[in-house]
Amino acid sequence: MKKFLLGTVALIAFAAPAAAADLAARPYTKAPPMIAAVYDWSGFYIGANGGWGSSHNCWDQVPGGIFVGSDGCHDATGGVAGGEIGYRWQAGTWVFGLEAQGDWADLKGSNNSAIFPGLFTNQSKIDAFGLFTGQIGYAVNNVLLYAKGGAALTDNRFSTYFTPTGVLAGRASDTRWGGTIGAGIEVGFAPNWTAGVEYDHLFMQDKTYNLTTPTGALFSNIRDRQDVDLVTVRVNYKWGGPVVARY
Repeated sequence: MKKFLLGTVALIAFAAPAAAADLAARPYTKAPPMIAAVYDWSGFYIGANGGWGSSHNCWDQVPGGIFVGSDGCHDATGGVAGGEIGYRWQAGTWVFGLEAQGDWADLKGSNNSAIFPGLFTNQSKIDAFGLFTGQIGYAVNNVLLYAKGGAALTDNRFSTYFTPTGVLAGRASDTRWGGTIGAGIEVGFAPNWTAGVEYDHLFMQDKTYNLTTPTGALFSNIRDRQDVDLVTVRVNYKWGGPVVARY
């Protein structure tokens, strides 16, 4: 019996490696491809912006529409804050959009009259502005570089003061239309959130105003040449987000 058991153990020990060698090799399974999330810029968005602006103004005195001389220039500077709403659609790496923006502003500046130095001070102020623009951009996943252009308007106040006393001599206010071009960079930092920086230049051209005294009498006729520069930081929330689209 003892010899039988020893023979059986020896047989099993000999047969086990041979049986293992006859087993089929485990089939190789290719690892699944990596899936990259591609940021989608399409959709509606709404957001807020804030920053700095400068309005360059040059006045000419034109009584009765006749040019009599330049009355000097000044920069009206200050802060801006407001919001924007728009829509973008993406075709490959190209992004197209439409946007409306409206901002409160406090751009204020003045200069001593060049024609009546020491007697009068000319002042301009922008209280608000709006932009209505089209956009074209190039997207590198969640980074968007874009240019924009369209129409602009500014809400202005033009005033002349008696320099020795600071008393108002004449004033005019107006909402003025012009054009704008700009550029910016925007980054998607979350599925529905983007942040960016934008620069805009507003071409407001020339316009003539009648400055009137506090009693309503005509004080002077001026022609104002105005250009505005804006730098703003923007944060937007959009409807849409990253999509799984590239392998």
